[in-house]
Amino acid sequence: MERLQRALCFLLDLDGTIFLGSRLLPGAGEFIHYLDEHAIQFLILSNNSARTRKEYAEKLHRLGLDMAEEKFLISGEATAIYLNKRKPGARLYVVGTPALEEEFRRHGFELSDERPDFAVLGFDTTLTYGKLRKLCDLLTAGVPYIATHPDVNCPTETGFMPDIGAMIEMVAASTGRRPDVIVGKPYEPMVQAVTDRLGIPLERMCMVGDRLYTDIALGRCGLTTVLVLSGETALKDLPGAAHQPDYIVDDLGGLLAMLKAIR
Repeated sequence: MERLQRALCFLLDLDGTIFLGSRLLPGAGEFIHYLDEHAIQFLILSNNSARTRKEYAEKLHRLGLDMAEEKFLISGEATAIYLNKRKPGARLYVVGTPALEEEFRRHGFELSDERPDFAVLGFDTTLTYGKLRKLCDLLTAGVPYIATHPDVNCPTETGFMPDIGAMIEMVAASTGRRPDVIVGKPYEPMVQAVTDRLGIPLERMCMVGDRLYTDIALGRCGLTTVLVLSGETALKDLPGAAHQPDYIVDDLGGLLAMLKAIR
C-alpha cells in the first residue's frame, strides 16, 4: 500500500467511476466526503467533452454531491487550454455539442467553418452527416486536426454508446487522416493541464478510473493507478492488457476502505 500512502492528490474519472447515467455509484459520495473531511486534494478528470464542468457540477448536485466547478478538468477545457498556447483566439471548426462550442467561445475562440485554423472533433451527441462531411472536407484540404479525447465508447446504465474513438475511425476510413493531436487522458496535453493546475509531482498523484487505455494508462507517466470495476473494465479484461493498474477495487467504496486502513 506504499504507493497509495504517498498520494497527495486523487484524480477521479466520472463516467463509470463516480456515476453511471443518472445513478451515483456505490461509495462515491462517501469517498468524496472522506477526501473533503481529511483535506486531501482531488480533481475530477474526465474525457467526456459533451458537457462543461458547470454542467457536471450541476449533475452531481442533483445526485447529492456538491463541489465547486474548479474541482473539474474536462477534456474540452483541456483542449481549449492546449490551443490557447498555440494560437490564442484561433478560428475553429468544432464537431461537438453546444456545450463544447460554448467552452471554446468562453476561451476566446471564433467558431467558423470558413478557413478555420484547426478542426476539432469532440464527443458529439448532436452529430449530423453534414458535420461529418464538412470535417472530412477540411481534413482532406490539410487543416490541422485535434481530437478532445480517444474513448471508443461511453458507459451508460444500459450498456455503451459510441464515443469519439468510433468517429475517429470513421473519419480515418474516409480521409486517411487521424488526429494530429489527441488531448484527453492518457495524452500529454491533459497531463500538462493537470500539473499546471495542481503543482504536484506526478508520482504523488493517484488516478482512479474504470478504463484501462485512458485512466490506467496514465501510470506510464508515473502516477499511481486504481482500477474500479464499476464501469467498462472487468477482471477478464486484465490478462494480457497493455496497461495494468497498481490496485483494483470493486468501486470507490472499496477504495475508501483501503484508505481508512492505511491512514
